[in-house]
Amino acid sequence: MDGYWLSYGLEWANLLLRWAHVITAIAWVGSSFYFVFLDASLTKPTDSELTAKGVDGELWAVHGGGFYHPQKYLVAPRVLPAHLHWFYWESYSTWLTGFGLFTVLYLFNAGTFLVDKSLVDWAPATAGAVALGFLVVFWLAYDALCRVFGQREGGDRIVALGVLLLVALAAWLACRWFAGRAAFLLVGAAIATAMSANVFFWIIPGQRKVVAQLRAGLAVDPVHGRRGKQRSVHNTYFTLPVLVAMLSNHYGWLTQTRYNWLVLLALMMAGALIRHFFVARHAAKRQGVAPPWEIAAAGVLLIGLLAWWLAPARPAAQAAGAEPVRFAQVQAVISQRCMLCHNAGLQNKGVALHTEALIRQHAQAVYQQAVVLKLMPLNNATRITDDERALIRRWFEAGQP
Repeated sequence: MDGYWLSYGLEWANLLLRWAHVITAIAWVGSSFYFVFLDASLTKPTDSELTAKGVDGELWAVHGGGFYHPQKYLVAPRVLPAHLHWFYWESYSTWLTGFGLFTVLYLFNAGTFLVDKSLVDWAPATAGAVALGFLVVFWLAYDALCRVFGQREGGDRIVALGVLLLVALAAWLACRWFAGRAAFLLVGAAIATAMSANVFFWIIPGQRKVVAQLRAGLAVDPVHGRRGKQRSVHNTYFTLPVLVAMLSNHYGWLTQTRYNWLVLLALMMAGALIRHFFVARHAAKRQGVAPPWEIAAAGVLLIGLLAWWLAPARPAAQAAGAEPVRFAQVQAVISQRCMLCHNAGLQNKGVALHTEALIRQHAQAVYQQAVVLKLMPLNNATRITDDERALIRRWFEAGQP
C-alpha cells in the first residue's frame, strides 16, 4: 500500500474509531453515573415483604412513561437468578477503541504528534515506546497505592492524596517529554487505563468470586465488596478529569501555555470537585440536608481563576493614522510558518497557502486555527510568535486588505 492510500485509510480509521470511542464512553460513563446516583439515592424499604427478602434499599422512579422500582440487596437474594447482567463491556470497549485511536493518531504519527524537539529530541519509535510505558507505569503506581494503603484505617484519604500527587507528577513529566496536545491526552489516557484496569483486575473478578461463593453456599468474603467499591468510587471521580483531558486537544491555548502541566492539573481538580458535589448531592437529598454547595463553588472558582490567569493580552487598538497591515506582511509570516505543510506539493487537510488567492480563500481557517484556537502550526513546530499571530489577527479583522 502506497503512502497515499495508507494516509487516507488512517483518516477513516481515525473517524470510525473516534466515533466508536465516543459511543462506548457514553455507555460506560452513563451506567457509572447511574449506579453512583442509585447507591446514593436508595432508601430503606418500608414494605415488610421486601425486608423479608433481604432488600436493603429501594428507589421508585419514572422514566419514559413507565415506573421503575430498582432494589438493592444487603448481600444477595436468597436464590441467585440464573442470568445476571454484568456491566463490563462498556469499560473494555471504551478502552479498546481509545487505544486504537491513540495508536492510529499518535503512535503511527509519533514524529508529528508526540515529539516536540524543543523538549526532547527523540526518535518517533522511542517516543511511542515511552508513551506506552507511561500508561503501564501509571497503572502500576496507582494500583500499588491502593494495595498498600487502601485497606488500612483512614487509608482512603492517604490514597486520595497519593493519587493527587501521582497525577501531578504524571502531568509534569508528560508536559516535559511530549508535545502539549499529546501530553494532555496521555495523562487522560493513563487515568482512563487505570479506570478500565480497575474493572478488569478488581471489580469484575471480585464480583465473580462473590457469585461463586454464593452459588456454592459458602460465606461471602467481604474484602471483594470493599475492594470493588473502592475502585468503583475512584472511577467515578476520575471521569470528569479524563473527559477534560480528551477535550483539551481542541484548545491550543490550553496545551501550549508555559505552565501547561499546572493548567491540566487545575482543570482535573476542578472536574473532581464538581463530580464530588454531584455524588454528595445525591446523598444529601436522601438524607434531607442541604447539598455541599461550597464544593461546587470551589470547582467553579478554580476554573474562574484559571480563565483569569490564561487570559491573553488585549489586542492593541490601531492608532489613528497608523499604517494598516499589508498583505505582503501576512504572506511573509504564512510562507515561513505555514507553508511547510500547506504548499503545492503537500496540502495537509486539503489546504494549500502558496499563492495570494489561496491565502485569501483560506483566511477564515487560518484565523481560526492559528489565532483563535492556536492549534496551528501543529505543536508550534515552526515557532510562530504571538506577535505574528497578532499580525494575522489585525489583517483578518480589518477585512483582509
